[in-house]
Amino acid sequence: MALVLASGSRIRATLLANARLDFAVDPATVDERAVEAPLLEAGFPPEDIAQVLAEAKALDVAGRRPQDLVIGADQVLGLGNARFTKPADMEAARRQLLDLSGKTHELHSAVVLARGDEVLWRHVSTARLTMRALSPAEIGRYLALAGDAVLSSVGCYQLENVGVRLFERIEGDYFSILGLPLLPLLGELRALGETDV
Repeated sequence: MALVLASGSRIRATLLANARLDFAVDPATVDERAVEAPLLEAGFPPEDIAQVLAEAKALDVAGRRPQDLVIGADQVLGLGNARFTKPADMEAARRQLLDLSGKTHELHSAVVLARGDEVLWRHVSTARLTMRALSPAEIGRYLALAGDAVLSSVGCYQLENVGVRLFERIEGDYFSILGLPLLPLLGELRALGETDV
């Protein structure tokens, strides 16, 4: 039996590796937009969408690896009634940063543990991030500095890198902002006997 991360996210894998967990990486093959479409239509809140997506990813991989304990994770960014996804290109990133500029948004990070066809545990953590008021010129300079890495981030920023410069206030768990509520996850892994520290 192995611990498996159902994600290709570099930062999630780094967080688990830094915690000295022994795990494999097997990214889920879930069509996220297809999963979330009926939830959006039904008016589900962003935190519920994050949880459903994390569960779908965990169960997708757990179906292929029924003996393994699978970690599924997802993150949804909400600004009022608007929901953001990873930008398709730098122009979309620029527009998204203009929308977030000077406002407080919420980042909902969900993590799920599954084995076989059963979800064993689920958790959602929410952080509130207030972005500085940014001029179009500042956004352009930031995008030039950060490069294509912003396209892999739901908010067009990576807090662990140059994206931290965009913010004036952050309320919430750092690991959850990076995409994995690590402390609750480690607590559950200890409770399940998957780690002894």
